[in-house]
Amino acid sequence: MTITLTAQPLTKEAFAPFGAVIEPYDEREQTTQNCYVINNGFATRHHAIAKAALDGGEVGFSIFMAKPRVVPIALSVMEFHPLGSQAFFSMNAEDYVVVVAPKGEPPKSADDLHVFYAKSTQGIQYNAGVWHHPLLALNSESPFLVVDRINGEGHNCTELDISVWDVQVNF
Repeated sequence: MTITLTAQPLTKEAFAPFGAVIEPYDEREQTTQNCYVINNGFATRHHAIAKAALDGGEVGFSIFMAKPRVVPIALSVMEFHPLGSQAFFSMNAEDYVVVVAPKGEPPKSADDLHVFYAKSTQGIQYNAGVWHHPLLALNSESPFLVVDRINGEGHNCTELDISVWDVQVNF
């Protein structure tokens, strides 16, 4: 039996247990966060929206080219990186889907998964150790700017095959 998960809108509050949403501070946040005018008034800096975290090694900036998925999207694998956070930001104004599970023990079933629909103007940063599905691009091949740990001591990627759960995502 196929299990269908429905994506919810990506919000800072809903995604907080898994990491950060990378988007400008809203009007309420601008008064409480580091948000200030720079460059002689021609720009506003929304400072430190997300912060790279790693246990040893170096942080790198990469571009991943993600192939589009067919909707409903069949989920196949979850992975986690215990030694560093990962940030993803769409570079071509395409929306995408994010699937996560809490940090720690591997997800045991589809009930452990959370699905978010991310707008093209939103990036995400997974906390170290948060389980997540690889990129789920929609509509076209999509480049993503990725900031993550690129080297260092220790094993930093564990994968879990979830294709046997027969889970798909719709929205």
